[in-house]
Amino acid sequence: MNISFPDKVALVAGGTGGLGRAVSLAFLAEGASVVVTYRNQDELASLQDVAGTAVPRLEGHRVDVTDEAAVGQLIAEVLSKHGRLDAVVNTVGGYAGGIKLWELETRVFDQMLSLNLRAGYALARAAVVPMLRQKHGAIVNVAAKAAFDHGAGASAYAASKAAALAMIDSLAADVKGTGVRVNSVLPSIIDTEANRKAMPGADFATWPKPEEIARVILFLCSDDARVIHGAAIPVYGDS
Repeated sequence: MNISFPDKVALVAGGTGGLGRAVSLAFLAEGASVVVTYRNQDELASLQDVAGTAVPRLEGHRVDVTDEAAVGQLIAEVLSKHGRLDAVVNTVGGYAGGIKLWELETRVFDQMLSLNLRAGYALARAAVVPMLRQKHGAIVNVAAKAAFDHGAGASAYAASKAAALAMIDSLAADVKGTGVRVNSVLPSIIDTEANRKAMPGADFATWPKPEEIARVILFLCSDDARVIHGAAIPVYGDS
């Protein structure tokens, strides 16, 4: 198996965060031109430093991907500059837990829907049209194990991830046979700096590394995965 992306263009939403950074670097390592969205300038600078000699193939856009108009403009800019869009990976998301439903603030519920559902909606909606014109492309949305494992205290998070999974599954049915492939990945707890800080007493060794999940995502975006469409891939190992 030889996964490589020379002359391909990948958009990684949230591409400077814990998982997104690993996905961005993985695409760069395989020759892709990578467009990342970010909110934190320091994270972008850090990614640029780590990218090394691949940095000319990396570009960052400060975009709120829950904003449909902003996402549409970004996709238009990518197509204008590169003339193609081969892969879109959405790693944007948020978590709110440990709160019983009747104690949940509505603004938190809305925030979970925005980060975990609307972002993926805006990205897929804007990207799928040019991909259909190209008759090829891959969309991977990062959902979560919580999409079907609905634990206590996580009603808003679980609902938003379940909705995201259903949305992408339906989109996959919409584009069946067009050359555009759409899949989800389902992490649980990822071994990121933020998660370590949030759960300092946990056994970090059991958590999948961002780089491990990034390799799965790269495969799903590659031609080697052309028979995988409408799938929800667990990427939480035995954790």
